[in-house]
Parts: sequence; C-alpha cells; structure tokens
Amino acid sequence: MAVSHIPILRQGNPYKSFDQIEVCDHRNAVPLATLSLANAGLIRRDIGRLDEAAHPLRKLSVEELLALCSKAGNLFMNETLPLGEEGSQSPQEYIETLSATSALPHSLCRRNMDKIHQVFTRMETILRGLTRGLPLRVIDEGMGVQADVPVCYFAVTCSLGVVLPSNSPGVNSLWIPATPLKVPLVIKPGREEPWTPYRIIQAFIKAGCPPEAFSFYPADHDGAEVILTQTGRALVFGDETTTARYAGKASIQIHGPGRSKVLIGADVMEIWRGFLDILVSSVADNGGRSCINASTIVVPSDSERIADDLARRLASVQALPLDDPQACLAGFPNPAMAEAIHQMIEEGLRVEGAEDYTARYRPGSRLVKLKGTTYLLPTVIRCNTFDHPLANREFLFPYVSVVEVPQEKMLEQIGPSLVVTAVTRSPEFIQQLLACSRIDRLNIGPVPTSRVRWDQPHEGNLFEFLYRRRAIQVAGESETGQ
Repeated sequence: MAVSHIPILRQGNPYKSFDQIEVCDHRNAVPLATLSLANAGLIRRDIGRLDEAAHPLRKLSVEELLALCSKAGNLFMNETLPLGEEGSQSPQEYIETLSATSALPHSLCRRNMDKIHQVFTRMETILRGLTRGLPLRVIDEGMGVQADVPVCYFAVTCSLGVVLPSNSPGVNSLWIPATPLKVPLVIKPGREEPWTPYRIIQAFIKAGCPPEAFSFYPADHDGAEVILTQTGRALVFGDETTTARYAGKASIQIHGPGRSKVLIGADVMEIWRGFLDILVSSVADNGGRSCINASTIVVPSDSERIADDLARRLASVQALPLDDPQACLAGFPNPAMAEAIHQMIEEGLRVEGAEDYTARYRPGSRLVKLKGTTYLLPTVIRCNTFDHPLANREFLFPYVSVVEVPQEKMLEQIGPSLVVTAVTRSPEFIQQLLACSRIDRLNIGPVPTSRVRWDQPHEGNLFEFLYRRRAIQVAGESETGQ
C-alpha cells in the first residue's frame, strides 16, 4: 500500500505543512500516510475568516443539499475518492487502512461504513427528527409556518468545530447533518483515524458541495483547544479526562462515556432468559466500542444466574485476525491502553464484592495478542452494589457489570445514562422511567441499547445546538391582545 500525504484543508484548499507525522500500521509500524499538522495560530487565523465560508453553502437550498447528501453517500460507499492531492483510495483500501491503524476488524469497518452511508442517504428523515417536523424550507427562508404558527429560526454560529477520537468511525455520523443544515465544519481527526472524516469530506466535495464548507486540521492539543473554543459551536469526543474541562460550557457539546444500561423490571423476571439476546447485543455490538453499548445491567433479583448465562455467551467470543469475516472483536492499536485497562479490572476484582463470571468459561487471561494486535476479551463482572469500583464503569471493549438493585431504588442509583433499555410492562415503572431526568434516550421493551433510529437523535440534538428560535410578528397578521 503506497504511502500518501494527507494535507490540511483550509476551507477546502489543500495545504502542506512543514510539520508532519506518520500514521502507521499498528501491527508493524509500517507508515501508511504522512499527515500535515496545523498549529494553533494557523487554525485561529482561519477560523476568523469562516464567515465567508458559509456564504456558498447558504446559497443552496436544503432540498439541493439533501440531493447532494444522497450522492455523497453513494460516493463514500462505492467509489474511489482522493486521498491527498495525488493519491486515491478505493472502498476496500479504505477498509484495510482503517483496520490497520484503528485495530477494528474489516467486518466492523464495513458495518460502520454502512452506518455512515445510511446517514447520508436517510438525511431527510434525520433532519425531520432533529427539527421535530419543521418544514425544512424554514432553514432556507429563515421563517415559515409550523402547526399554523409563524416560526423563525437562525443559525447561532458560522462554524461547527469537531474534535474526533480514533476508537470508532461511526462517531462521524453525528456531524454529517451540519452540512445540510448549512453550517461549515472545522474538523480535527483522531491521530489514528484521519481516514473517515477525510473520505466523508471528499465525498461531499465530489458530489458538488462547496469546498469552502470543509476545514480539516490534524493538530495537537493546542490546536484542538482552539477549535473547541474559537468556533461558535463545537463537539468534543473522548473520555472523562478529555471532556471534563468543558463541562458546563454551553457552546461545547460533550460526547464522553455513555454509561448506557439495561434495566430488567421485576414484572418480567420470570422470563428474563427470553431477553438474553438483547443483553448480548447491547454489550457486544460494534465490538463494545460505542457509548451506546450497555456497560451495566441492573436487575431486581437473580443477578448470579443472569451474569452466569451472559458470561457463558460472551466467553465464546474470541479474538480473530482482523481480516477474518467472522471477527467481531476490536483490538487496541496502543497495547499499553489494553494492558492498563486489564490491570484496572484485576485491581478492582481484589476489592470485595465482585466476581469475573467470564473467567468460569474462559481459560487464560482476558488480555491476548494475535498477529500483532492486542485484544481484551469480553468480560462480565457481577458486583454486589453500585458502590463497587467495577460497577457502572465503561471501557473500550465488551465489558459489563451486573448489579442487583430493588426496582424501587434503580432510578436513584443508575446515575446519568446516555441510553437505558428498560425491559418491563409495568405502567407505574414506565411512568417513573419517563420522568427520570438522568436518562437521555429511553427504549421501553426488549430493544438493544445499540439500536439507533434515524428519526430519534441518540446523543444531543444538532439542530437545536446550531439553531435558535426567535419570536416573530409580521405587521398585518391577526393579533391576540393580552
């Protein structure tokens, strides 16, 4: 595979920096690309000129942009696209390169590729979900009518900054709607994963979107800080160490650990084995890499048997070569991270009140190495209480704690949860769940936490983040006195 140079994109214009780094195959350190790095000063200067970048995008109607999204989705999925100024990358080369640097198996790369393709091609459904059915021409015209009421919306920013991780390409689906919403993008890719955002940008440009709407800045922490603080709105992805400093900042939307959960109600405990497939999917889909994977299962009784059955199922998942069609477990491009997580779990198990149930069915260590890739095998820990250090934890592999809590105390103890699947038929419990402010997205019934509906934003609402409604009155319309 030829080594490509991936430039900075300054409002769509390629720029080769003197400061560059190599992006390497994690298995053998063979360089796959050189990446130009943008310094904080350059990014700051460019952001100051982003007002101009919005004009070409705003000249297009949402209807035109939706058509371009559909075209871009097919290009992203099926066509060879530019990689740098001189190179190119076919879909298969994209999958192989992404796998080589991120340690995702080819099967999961394809699945995430398909997810991004669906975001492109189902964009009208997504926008109607984000806008809660707003007539989309209101975005073009600034005002209109919804449910016989005059409405007016305006963009609160001329740019959306995005600081991306390297752990899962699927997170890129969250910023794609910014383009049909007519907000230019300022993107910092993850160090090991520049491939997906760059390919998305190239698909948009080849489809006919204005290149000025896309800025791409591989950068260090200082550059990321400028993107997050100098753009009008920004998304940041990462663990709590990365995201904690931005908590409470209205202009920055945080995408950190989800601590998603499955709650099983007392009314269905007699048939809990019928939900085992839902538990397995919630924990293990996408290699356990997503914030919407369940990291805790909360039950009112029978926690030992549930943990045991779940552990038996997940212990059958083995590390396989990245190109094996059956591979469903992602590795760690940085072995030190896997080793640190493994040690953290082992130290937690030395605290009374927790047991690794998967160890009953899996000989050897959860930390394994295969053909140059380091893996952590699925792990099910039964914890006596939520206070145990291994309860309500989230790691970048299929890890789940099973905790037994009386139903009447569940919602007091679960803490903030991005997704909760509540398997129950109890009207009273459902009402309590609906009223719980700690749950961002709620699935009622046997629905995996990992299942996403395109008309239901699963993490934040990008339209409400980028646009604000203003009150409006037009002279000559009927008025109601007060």
